[in-house]
Amino acid sequence: MKIKREEVTPDKDSSFRILLTPNLNDLYYWHFHPEYEIVFVEGVNGTRHIGNHISRYEGSDLVFIGPNIPHLNFDYGVARTCRQVVVQMKEDFLGKEFLNIPEFNAIRELFQQAKKGLSFHGHAKKIVGEQLKEITQHNNFGQLLELLQIFQTLATTEDVTVLNSEPLNNMSLFKEQERMHRIYKYLEENYKSKIDVNSAAALSHLTTAAFCRYFKKITGLTFTDFVNQFRINQAKKILLQDKTVTEACYDSGFDNLSHFNKTFKKLTGENPSQFRKKHLQN
Repeated sequence: MKIKREEVTPDKDSSFRILLTPNLNDLYYWHFHPEYEIVFVEGVNGTRHIGNHISRYEGSDLVFIGPNIPHLNFDYGVARTCRQVVVQMKEDFLGKEFLNIPEFNAIRELFQQAKKGLSFHGHAKKIVGEQLKEITQHNNFGQLLELLQIFQTLATTEDVTVLNSEPLNNMSLFKEQERMHRIYKYLEENYKSKIDVNSAAALSHLTTAAFCRYFKKITGLTFTDFVNQFRINQAKKILLQDKTVTEACYDSGFDNLSHFNKTFKKLTGENPSQFRKKHLQN
């Protein structure tokens, strides 16, 4: 599964691009682009895979990604449509010198740090998330003013996590990511049957022991826990198709109903029947 370059074209009469809820949750979209990107996701739990960094977000996510950093679509594998706002812009979208003016000192540093990938939480995520949800209600000039205010908020908050230790702006990084591509593809093609850690290790060109250490280091999860999360996400999709709990269990790769129910509740906080009833009612 090769990395794809996304072509970004600014919106009409605008210097940047806004995307609303792309609905790519059934697509593994591992991609990069030379533009900076702000992403806000709301209403689901999902995977945050930016450069070498892989983690889970819960409920919502706000990130700022620098140019040419490979990343996975944030709604990949989630059980239902989630609200998303994506803003993409070139570094010089306001002219080659705009980051050099004194008033933008903090924003200039924000853009530098974004080359490592940034995740925001707490008050900053709440405030900026609300701004992004409403940004399309403004005209083009109003959108630009909102975006500048968003930059200033992100540039001055302490509610931020740097996702990669070094800037990720060279193409040599992509070869390393092929290892995770192969693992994702293996899960997608085999989650309904037995998943073998030895096969995953072989795809990664590592011994099983080395693979387990590598996988835990970059994801924070054991391979078994990661597989269970993947299968539960698939089970959610099946339940939302008005299938039974038993169908969701076996169609998502579990071979034991009791284990499925226990794992589902551990990862979601509710049992499959409760999840199905609540979301089908909604």
